[in-house]
Amino acid sequence: MSSSLGRVINFPARRGTELATDAMSRATSGINATATRLTAEHMGTVDDWGRDPRLVQVITTLSHFRWSVAVGGEEHLKRRKGALIVVNARRFALAPIFSALAISEAVDRPVRFVGRPDTAPIGSLSRRIGGLLDHPDEVAGALSAGELVVMGAEHDPRLREAGIVDHAHVGAAMLASVPVFPAATSSNPMGRDARVEIGPATRPGRKRRGPLAELELADRVRADIQLLLDEMGELRTGTPLDWLPITAIGGS
Repeated sequence: MSSSLGRVINFPARRGTELATDAMSRATSGINATATRLTAEHMGTVDDWGRDPRLVQVITTLSHFRWSVAVGGEEHLKRRKGALIVVNARRFALAPIFSALAISEAVDRPVRFVGRPDTAPIGSLSRRIGGLLDHPDEVAGALSAGELVVMGAEHDPRLREAGIVDHAHVGAAMLASVPVFPAATSSNPMGRDARVEIGPATRPGRKRRGPLAELELADRVRADIQLLLDEMGELRTGTPLDWLPITAIGGS
C-alpha cells in the first residue's frame, strides 16, 4: 500500500534477558510488582508502534462518564504472555475498541485491537489508541511481541448469535504460539451498564498440521463465544451510533 498508515507494523519479539533485568530492577528498588504496570508506559511518549498512553488514558477516563463496565474472566489471561481475545460484535458497535479499553484497565497492561483503517484521519487516531491493521502479519507480530490483542468476530444481525471468526488471525495466534480466548460483550443503550466476559482459552480438538488446524480452532472459538453469550442470559446492545456520547458503546 502506498499510504504509510497502511504499512504492516513489525513488532520485535520480547527478549527474556530484558524481562529478567526488569524484574531484578523492581526487586532491588523494593517496588511491589502488582502496583506497577506490567509494560512500562511513559506518559507523553508514543510507543514504537504508534500507541499513545496519554491519549488512551484520556479516552478511558472520559468513557467513565458514559458507562460502567464489568469485566469478568480476566484471571484467564497470563500476566506477561501475549494472547488473542475474540469478541462478538455488531456492525458499527466498536466492540473490539470497547473491549480493549475495558480489559486494559482490568489487567493493567496495554491492550491492542484489530481493525485500524489505513486512511487518514481515522487510521492515525486508531493507531494512537492501539489499533492494528486487519492483517494477519501485523496481528502475528503483536502476539509474538507478547501483546494482548482483541479482535471481533464478523457481525451477526441476530443479537444472540456469534459471528464467523477469521481463521487467518487465529492462524496468526497459532504461529505465535499464544492462546486464543473467547469473550462475550453486551451493553445497555439506555443506561451505563456494560459487560465483557472472557472465557477459558479455546483448545483445539486434535492436533493437526496445515490450514485445517486454524479453521477448526476458529470454529471452536465461535462455539465458545456462543456458549458465553447463552450463559449471559438477556443481552442488550448499543445502536449503530455507538460512538456518540449520548449512546452506549461496545455492544454485542
